[in-house]
Amino acid sequence: MLISHKKIFIFLLCFLSFLLGVVMNNIIPLRTFEGRIQSLIDSKTGIDTSSESFQKNLFSKEKSPINLDLFNEVYKKVSENYYGFDTLSEKELVSGMIKGFIEAFGDKHSEYFNIDETKKFNEVLSGDFEGIGAVVEKNDFGVIIDRIIAGSPAKEAGLLAGDIIAKANNEELKDMNLTNAVSKIRGAANTIVTLEILRPGEKEIITKIVTRKKIDIPSTDGKIIEGTNIGYIALSIFGEKTADDFDKVLTDLENKKITGLIIDLRDNGGGYLETAVSILSNFIEKDRVLVTTKEKNPFLNKSYFSYGNTRKPLPIIVLINENSASASEITAGALKDYNLAILVGQKSYGKGSVQQPFNLSDGSEIKITVAKWYTPKDYGIDKVGIKPDIEVKFEKEDYENKYDRQLEEAKKVLSDFIKLGNKQKAIDLYLKDKETSLSNKLLETTTSTTKK
Repeated sequence: MLISHKKIFIFLLCFLSFLLGVVMNNIIPLRTFEGRIQSLIDSKTGIDTSSESFQKNLFSKEKSPINLDLFNEVYKKVSENYYGFDTLSEKELVSGMIKGFIEAFGDKHSEYFNIDETKKFNEVLSGDFEGIGAVVEKNDFGVIIDRIIAGSPAKEAGLLAGDIIAKANNEELKDMNLTNAVSKIRGAANTIVTLEILRPGEKEIITKIVTRKKIDIPSTDGKIIEGTNIGYIALSIFGEKTADDFDKVLTDLENKKITGLIIDLRDNGGGYLETAVSILSNFIEKDRVLVTTKEKNPFLNKSYFSYGNTRKPLPIIVLINENSASASEITAGALKDYNLAILVGQKSYGKGSVQQPFNLSDGSEIKITVAKWYTPKDYGIDKVGIKPDIEVKFEKEDYENKYDRQLEEAKKVLSDFIKLGNKQKAIDLYLKDKETSLSNKLLETTTSTTKK
C-alpha cells in the first residue's frame, strides 16, 4: 500500500509540473507578443500606452470639459469695446449667460430661473399666487397661453389655451422678456388688467377685461353630475396638496354612492411625479408598476409602485386634450395600460421627460431634464403623446354656446361602461352608435337635397 501511494504521488507531481510548463509557455509568449505590439504603437505615435493617464482616458466615459477659449475671447472683446459695458450689472450678465447656456440644450423643459422667477415658479406648485390664472410662454407677438387654471379669472373671462396676449393695459409685450411680460399681466387681487388677444382663426383683435384675484389653485374640483350617479373630479395641477385633496374628494363621492367616475385632466400641464403616483394608488392594486424613469446612468433607473388601496373598483373615464402633459399623461397612461379607464378627448401633449430642480447658491434655480419616463407597458410618449380611445373635438359653435362637447360625450361613454361592465364593449358600442348617427345624418342630407 505504501509503494502504491508513492507511485501515485510521483505521477501527480510529474503531471502538475507538465501542466505548469504548458501554462507558462502559453502565457509568457503572449505577454511578449502584447509587449511588442505595445512598443510598436508607442514608437509610431509617441504615446505611452502603459501610462496611468492613458489607461484612465481609454476607459473613461466622461466628456472632456468644454473649451471656453472662444467664449473668453468674446468676453474680452466685448468688455473692452462695448460702449455701455461699464453700466451693465454683473448679476444680470451672469444670469443671462446661464440662461443662454441652458437654452442651448434645445430643450424647452430645461430652464434657468432667476431669484424672482424661482419664487413665482414655486408659488404655482404650492398653489398660492395673485394674477389671472393663466400659464404663459414667450411668443414673437407677446406671450402665448399654454393653459388656463380651472376657476381662474382667465377662465371666467373666456381666455383660451393658444391665445396670444399682445398687450396688457395698452403696453406691448412682444419686445419684453417673459418675466417682464408676466409682471404686466399679473398684479394684486381686485385690480383690473385689459388684455388684447390674438386668437387663431379670428381676424379681429379680441379685448378682454380681467379682474385679478388670489389664485388658490384648486387641487381638485369634485362634484356629482346633476341627474346622475356619476362622480366628476377635475385636476388643474399636480401640486403639493393635490394628492390629499383628491383623496378627500374621492372619498366624499364614494360615500354618496357614485357608480362611475370622470377624471378631467384637460389643460393640466402636470407637476410632481410623486403626486401622480399617490393618485394612481387609489385605483391600481398594491405593488403594480405605475411609471418607470430612465436616466442617463442606467443604474439610476427607477420604477414607482402603487401603495395600494381598499377602494371599490369603479368604471372610469379620463378626459385629456392637447394640453394634458407630464404627470397628467403618467396618470392617463397607467390607467389605460391596466384597462381601468377609457380615455376621451384629444391626443395629449407628449411630455415624457422628468425635470429636477437644483437650487443655486444665490437663491436662483435651474430645472433640467434628468430622465425620460415610461408607462407600465414600457411605452415612451415623449413628443408623441397618448391617443384617446375615443376622439372628441370641439366644434366652433361649442365655444360660442359654452357647450362642453367632450364632457357630454364622456358621460355617454361612461353610462355604457357602467351598464356593460367592460371597457372594450363600451368603446365599441359608442363608436357603432356614432357611425349609425353619422350615416342617418348623411341620409337625411341626401334626401333633403333630392327633394329640393
